[in-house]
Amino acid sequence: MNDTAGPSEPETTVLQSALRGLACKCPRCGQGKLYAGFLTLAPSCDRCGLDYAFIDTGDGPAIFIIMLAGGIVVACALIVEVKYQPPYWLHAVLWLPLLLATTLLPLRAMKSLLIALQFHHKAAPGRLVDRAK
Repeated sequence: MNDTAGPSEPETTVLQSALRGLACKCPRCGQGKLYAGFLTLAPSCDRCGLDYAFIDTGDGPAIFIIMLAGGIVVACALIVEVKYQPPYWLHAVLWLPLLLATTLLPLRAMKSLLIALQFHHKAAPGRLVDRAK
């Protein structure tokens, strides 16, 4: 049972949590806004009051996006280079906007997806366990 949810609330599935994340909504209620700006988190949910202080995605969303965008842009650039051999200035004109679009547009949704999954799985910082023998 989710210790931050009320006793009458049913347990959410991973799919429901993922959809809440992709919609950039509160991971607990799915109603409130997660962001106050483009990537700036709100202090808490305006609907259910969930405090967003637990959120720490680090560089995870950026790394996922960079890897995906890098693969897409490099593959497209190699295909165009081998097939058409355009000048270098044309490569810059083609791939810089694509690189910006494939990194900035999905970054917000990826960050909120990781936040929702972190909330769903009750992720917490690692702790040392004292094992008595």
